[in-house]
Amino acid sequence: MRKAGLVLGRSVPIRPRAPGPKAAVVALLMMLWALPPWVRAQGSPGRPAAAPAATAVPLAPAAAPLEAMAEPLFQAVLKDGDLAELEQACQDAAHFDRSERLRQLRDRLLVVRPIPQPLTVVLANANALLSCKAPETSLTVLDRYGPGAGAERTQWLIQVWRGASAALLHRRAAEALTRLAAGNLASLETMALPLLLREDGTLATRPALDVLAEHLQVLGENDQAARVLLAGRMPGTIAAERLARAAQLMATLPLAERDRMIEAALDQAAAVGAWGLASELLEQQRLQALSGGGDPARALARHLRLSQRIDDAYGEWLLRRQDPSQAARAQVLERRVRSPRESGGHAIPPP
Repeated sequence: MRKAGLVLGRSVPIRPRAPGPKAAVVALLMMLWALPPWVRAQGSPGRPAAAPAATAVPLAPAAAPLEAMAEPLFQAVLKDGDLAELEQACQDAAHFDRSERLRQLRDRLLVVRPIPQPLTVVLANANALLSCKAPETSLTVLDRYGPGAGAERTQWLIQVWRGASAALLHRRAAEALTRLAAGNLASLETMALPLLLREDGTLATRPALDVLAEHLQVLGENDQAARVLLAGRMPGTIAAERLARAAQLMATLPLAERDRMIEAALDQAAAVGAWGLASELLEQQRLQALSGGGDPARALARHLRLSQRIDDAYGEWLLRRQDPSQAARAQVLERRVRSPRESGGHAIPPP
């Protein structure tokens, strides 16, 4: 296949898209929508350079209170409040950084609903403890419950992941997501995990497949993280980004095998016309060849052809200026690279 001056390798078949998210996952997300806008990310392990973008779900923004809960009201909630009232008090104390109140609320939430309790109560109790900035304590509450099969187990495992991720317990977070996959890692790419509720009232989520790979990467299990990414079935840009990440993670593989991953990623990027991503992949392939003792000339030549095809003067200039024999062409390209402050440049505000 030849596209945009690239001679791309043989394509890797992509299996059909898996069915939509499980109803239990959606139900848990609905429960989380009640969180106020000042609640931030629950310990996301970080986002490597090439990963699918977070999904933003529009929510109704809630107005933050102007002052902390009055002391008499706080004491009344602490003594006799139900889980919803205690969670509201946790959110208030966290928002105003009232550490002593947070401590008192954490202690109360540990004993307010002793076992046995139904799953809905256990989840609400754990969620309140997350609002109280006590993720490890939320895991203590969750461990009181033994989930059954089906939707209950799914909701419980997602809440376990939230607590473990917030507490930076990457091993337990990875184990929760692995159990959630139940032997089918591809099913995780259609499960949207809640990361944070933004101030504008949108809930940011990410596919569980990519989150699991990040936890494994933090644990230093790069080969396993790459295998998780390669289990994905979605085609196009997402597949290209996952293949590129897998090639970076599996540094111990022979150069030829990692090169085949980049070729497959290039095919996926070309199929959807993602030429900016294709340019990044060719640069990755060139650097991969340099570090692995290969010949980077082929990747460099393809990258130059692509830059000319998509009229990427800046990208071509970056490549040409590294070669002294290309000094004349590099000077021409440098004059073509428009200053951001010139007319039409991105630094000029629109009319």
